[in-house]
Amino acid sequence: MTEQEGQQVPLFSFGVISDVQYADIPDGTSFHGVPRYYRNALVALQRAVSSGWVPAGVEFGIHFGDIVDGFQARDGQEKSEQALSDVLQAFSQLPHPTYHMLGNHCLYNLPRARLNKRLGITPLLDPAAAAEGASYYAFSPHPTWLFVVLDAYDVSLLGWPDSHPRHLQAEALLAQHNPNKEKNSPEGLVGVARRYVKFGGGVSEAQLAWLEQQLQAAKQRSQNVLVCSHLPLLPDTCPPACLLWNYEDVLQLLRQSGVVVATMAGHTHQNGYLVDEAGIHHLVLPAVLETPPGRDAYGTVESGLDISNMTIYE
Repeated sequence: MTEQEGQQVPLFSFGVISDVQYADIPDGTSFHGVPRYYRNALVALQRAVSSGWVPAGVEFGIHFGDIVDGFQARDGQEKSEQALSDVLQAFSQLPHPTYHMLGNHCLYNLPRARLNKRLGITPLLDPAAAAEGASYYAFSPHPTWLFVVLDAYDVSLLGWPDSHPRHLQAEALLAQHNPNKEKNSPEGLVGVARRYVKFGGGVSEAQLAWLEQQLQAAKQRSQNVLVCSHLPLLPDTCPPACLLWNYEDVLQLLRQSGVVVATMAGHTHQNGYLVDEAGIHHLVLPAVLETPPGRDAYGTVESGLDISNMTIYE
């Protein structure tokens, strides 16, 4: 711990934001009637970066997925590319990297390989993930910290050709767990079983093995770990339909590792926070898309442990 004028000094700081879901279309509402401010999402992002992250001096940003809204795809891939360019231009106001992950709305707009390239994920990929075309990776902003970014749609109907093994696996899972003809509907499903919907996804066995390796290596290096995912990992931090399909498998690895400080996620468009039985903090971020004009939905985090206050000291 470094002290300066009697106060703790963080090792590093970073910005967090989720579900920008920008689209160059008029405002609308969600399926549940919640207002959505499609064009203002870009304005809110610009303000978050230029008036929030930059003055705070963060070393990097993290966006937790759903960068462009699925409605933008109705106007064709060229419009999706332009919307993505507009959002990435806003992130570029930060003179440091922003790390991204794939959400369902990302995959409604553009192919996975294209997203990996444009979001800067490709050069960060583990060789096994790159060979599979997946989108999980890890980075270390400081010798004492490892950030693990999951691909929550590694097993999914979204983003893969119909004949791809990951698509076929997702198809079988939904056929087993969701009897509805419309697989985006959780109607009739109870509790956490409601997570088996088409707009969800899971991590593959290969990604689980990679995650275990990352956690073991972090333990050997005496590193703290923060796990990032578009889909939440802990029940009661979000509506059940928003959970990662195989969240239990992931939680088991995180808890047994003894090195995971926190997980952070998006997708739900709502705040969520709990500390689990292993003492891991689970934070779910609100959506920029559903934040009224003039208000903000972003945060800055300083390295350490107090995720609940988002001011974290080592």
